[in-house]
Amino acid sequence: MLVVASPALAQQARERTDAPPIEPYKIVLVGDSTMAVGSGWASMFCARHVKSSTACLNLGRGGRSTRSYRQEGSWPIALAEAKVPGYKAAYVLIQFGHNDQSSAPERWTEQGTEFPANLTKMVAEVRAAGAVPVLVTPLARRQFKDGKLDNTLESWSEEVRKVAAATSTPLVDLNRRSAAVVQKLGPEESMALAQAEPTAEERAAAKTGTTLKQRSSEEARLPPVPTKPGGPRGQHTRKFDYTHLGETGAGVFAKLVADDLARAVPALASQLVP
Repeated sequence: MLVVASPALAQQARERTDAPPIEPYKIVLVGDSTMAVGSGWASMFCARHVKSSTACLNLGRGGRSTRSYRQEGSWPIALAEAKVPGYKAAYVLIQFGHNDQSSAPERWTEQGTEFPANLTKMVAEVRAAGAVPVLVTPLARRQFKDGKLDNTLESWSEEVRKVAAATSTPLVDLNRRSAAVVQKLGPEESMALAQAEPTAEERAAAKTGTTLKQRSSEEARLPPVPTKPGGPRGQHTRKFDYTHLGETGAGVFAKLVADDLARAVPALASQLVP
C-alpha cells in the first residue's frame, strides 16, 4: 500500500537553517547635474555597476557648487545618509567644479582658495561621519576648437587632485578619463553622448572641428514630456548641450567611474560590476 506523508509531516522533516549575516555596503553620490538623475552618469552607475548588497544613492543635484550644495541644506542630508548604521562601510563620492566655475551669484567659488577649502572640509566631515570620502574630478565638457578638446575644467580638476593628495583621499580622475574618451570620439561623434540631437548647424560646425557656442538653456530645451491627470508630473530638463548626458553618455562614463573606483578603493572592488 502506498503511504503518502501529510503536508504537516513533510514540513517537519525539512532541514531548516538560518541565512548567514549580510555584509552590506553603501555608496552616496554627491555632486552637480553631471551626476544627477536625468542628466548625469550616477544613476546609470547605481543601476548597472553595483551589486545588490550595496545601497547606491544618487544625491547629485543640477546647478549646485561646493558652496550652494551646503547652503541649501543638501550636504547635511548626504552626511546623515553616510551615518546610517548597519553597513559594513559607507563611501561618499564628491564631484563638483562645473558650477563653482559659474558666474551665478549663489554658485561661484574662488578657484584657488575657496573651492579646495570647501572640498577639504567635505572630506573631513565625511570621515567624522564614519564614512570614506572619494573625490571625483569634474566630467569634461565636449567643446572643440580646431579638432582639439577645449577642457575648460582641467585647472579645476587640478585643484581636486591637490586636495586628494593633501588629504590622502582616494581619487577618481573622471576629468582626465572623460577628456580622453571625448577627444578620441571627436567633435561630431561625441554629440551622441548628449541628452538630445544637435541642430543641423551644430552638427555641420562639428564636422569642421570647431563646435558652435552653446545655445541658451531656453533655446535648446526640449518640450516637456506629456503627462496624464493623476499621474507623475515631474520633469527633467532635456536639451542638447556639450555638458549633460543622455542614456548613451551616462552608460559610457558610469563604466569609467566603476573601473577607476575599483582601482582607487580596492576594498570596494568586490561590490562593483564591470
